[in-house]
Amino acid sequence: MRKPRVAFLCVHNACRSQIAEALGRYYARDVFESWSAGTVVKAGIDPDAVRVMKQLYGIDMEEPQKPKLLSALPQVDAAVTMGCNVECPDVPCRFREDWGIEDPTGRGEEELVRTIRRIEQKILELRDRLSQGEQGRLPQSGD
Repeated sequence: MRKPRVAFLCVHNACRSQIAEALGRYYARDVFESWSAGTVVKAGIDPDAVRVMKQLYGIDMEEPQKPKLLSALPQVDAAVTMGCNVECPDVPCRFREDWGIEDPTGRGEEELVRTIRRIEQKILELRDRLSQGEQGRLPQSGD
């Protein structure tokens, strides 16, 4: 049985969703597959996010990742929107939730680190929820 695929979504797929994809792979690769995408992508991942993720975790997001559109995603089981402040991307899936995380781009390193730590906590919570009980079972909207 394959692990569930979780897509982290935001508009530009350049910062928050990229961080979530990287931290999902870092902390939860044994529980779920991490993907990210956006509705309108930028040319690259936010350089400050790349730098801080290297400093904090030794993760080079530019190596395995790049900004991509929703159409580049495989069929996913869960979609996590990061908090778009606009029309959030919509993809077919069995489970979705919104983390309501503000975009830290251009707001300084302290805010970026706070955002990364918040995403880290959410990834750990998601990993724990998905690993409870039957491996790979996604909660339904009413669970």
